Amino acid sequence: MAAVGARLSFKAAMAQVSVPATSANLGSGFDTFGLALDIRDRYAAQILDENEFDVDVTGEGSDDIKKDRSNLVIKAMIRGFEHMGSREFSGAKSRGIALRQLNVIPQGRGLGSSAAAIVGGLALARALVLGGEFLLTNEAMIEIGTELEGHPDNVAAAVLGGATIAWTQGEIGRGVGIRVDPRIKAVLFIPSSHLATSKARKLLPETIPHRDGVLNASRAALLVHALQERPDLLLAATEDLLHQNYRAEAMPKSMALVNKLRAAGVPAMISGAGPSVLVLHTLDEIEVEEFIKVGAPSFAAQKVTISARGVE
Repeated sequence: MAAVGARLSFKAAMAQVSVPATSANLGSGFDTFGLALDIRDRYAAQILDENEFDVDVTGEGSDDIKKDRSNLVIKAMIRGFEHMGSREFSGAKSRGIALRQLNVIPQGRGLGSSAAAIVGGLALARALVLGGEFLLTNEAMIEIGTELEGHPDNVAAAVLGGATIAWTQGEIGRGVGIRVDPRIKAVLFIPSSHLATSKARKLLPETIPHRDGVLNASRAALLVHALQERPDLLLAATEDLLHQNYRAEAMPKSMALVNKLRAAGVPAMISGAGPSVLVLHTLDEIEVEEFIKVGAPSFAAQKVTISARGVE
């Protein structure tokens, strides 16, 4: 990190980044596992000499997103500049930022839209500073992103791409990538309804039965092996007793779909805090079309590629 109060050398040209959608938990790995999906939000930004925040947002949720200094991408950019040592974006004589934000990731559906905004803002800050790649590393982005987001699972996957395991060490967010077997494919079932992560978290109990904790721990450990080389174990590895059933009242159709697909042997799970449903599979196209029919007409089904790349 640069010295506090240092004057950074900003690039004159506009920087552009794209950030993948992410699915957290993957059934058994609550607040731990993440997976990057190739649905990408795109952001472009430029530093302004005057104290002005010129924000334009198009795409998913654009009417509800703040278009001033309190925009989440802008807030993450400023936090990134602060990490690199600059205080040039605070005070009456501060610099400004022009931001163009194109949202493709559905908002409030458990697909990491807020993590994408945070990671996108940090990546823009890094790209706009000469030497930014040395001042704001991926590890620092996961740490700061966790600070802003509150948990590291989506953030780590958005930064690193692929499948990730995230944890906090003290209050510091950490994340590592793991290999994904190339045979594994993904399908999303996206409902029209939203669910706030904060609301979903309030439905979780303070304690759970010991046997449920043991089951989730064993399945989460198995999930590492299943993702890397044994996709035939994904159904068992994504079994969960820790969070999904407790949230069922907030997304009954989503949980009914998960249960119906799993009863048919299809590895389905709630994506993040929901209400989208994620399926990981190695099925052929005919089999996929058959299980997609199960979600109609309540869900829009979308075949998605697992993104090996994070923010870029």
